Amino acid sequence: MLSVQQVGKTYGPFHALRDVTFSAQGGEVFGLLGPNGAGKTTLLRILATLLRPDSGQAQVAGFDITRDPEAIRARIGIVNGGMGLPARLTGREVLQSFARLYGLTRAQTDARITELDDRLELGRTLDTRAGEYSTGMKQKVVIARAVIHDPPVLILDEAASGLDIFARRTLLDFVQASRAPGRLTVYSTHVMSEVEEVCDRVAILHGGALITLGTLNGILDATGERTLERAFFALVRGQPTGGAHV
Repeated sequence: MLSVQQVGKTYGPFHALRDVTFSAQGGEVFGLLGPNGAGKTTLLRILATLLRPDSGQAQVAGFDITRDPEAIRARIGIVNGGMGLPARLTGREVLQSFARLYGLTRAQTDARITELDDRLELGRTLDTRAGEYSTGMKQKVVIARAVIHDPPVLILDEAASGLDIFARRTLLDFVQASRAPGRLTVYSTHVMSEVEEVCDRVAILHGGALITLGTLNGILDATGERTLERAFFALVRGQPTGGAHV
């Protein structure tokens, strides 16, 4: 579902990504863990075809990011912590408009909205204007908008940022329930507890480089630590911070 081979990205002398290589399979929630500035968002923007890498290559859902960007965009959903919604539209109107963009019929759209209402507890957000939403209400609709077309690959970039405890729980439960054959969720965060709860495997990025990849238990065993936080600090100790400079 996802293959990344020696992907690099620079901004002048700054290396945002340095020869990052990994793969992820359908049926798993794959974590990207790292502090702010580690390169997570740059990598996800490359996978979403919003940025071009300076080196390396990647495939998403079987399509090359440089040769088939439109095919990839039709097969992914993206959520980050800063996405907005048109203030004058209700949640239902937002979802209906995006469903039309993806070619869903009215019947398909209504069925999908009903399903997402059940899974995300959309409730009154569907018929309330987005300008009246709390942060949690907005993020629920943003997630529903990202998956209205039922994409095989879902990319979540700090999607829990700023959510209250109830909205965060709904998000994490949704991620857990999204695990299915032929589907991949990429969950990017700097919050260790979220990775521990929802991710099957995790890639740790630091200074633009991939410093380890494995299951939680595998990483703990390799570092001899008992928590992911302690394992993270053991792994990054002595590594360059905030990206590497030429």
